[in-house]
Amino acid sequence: MNAHRRSSVAIRLRGEIEAAEIEGVDRADMTLQLTRSDVADLKRDPNIPVADISFAGGGMTFLGVKIVTGGVAASTLSRGEEA
Repeated sequence: MNAHRRSSVAIRLRGEIEAAEIEGVDRADMTLQLTRSDVADLKRDPNIPVADISFAGGGMTFLGVKIVTGGVAASTLSRGEEA
């Protein structure tokens, strides 16, 4: 059951990122504001390809989108227009 939940987080986030990209939002302008639980799930998900997640440069990205951890009740994708 937990593996399904973790997989669902990655699938949901991938869908949101791809939908924003289709609408013309550049991944460099997006930010994933994730709960600590969702970040932990992404880190532990064995189904996420190594190329999809990065810890380079002291930060974490998923599909090239910067991740901000914590400070939110529910994970969201900021498309940049709110900034």
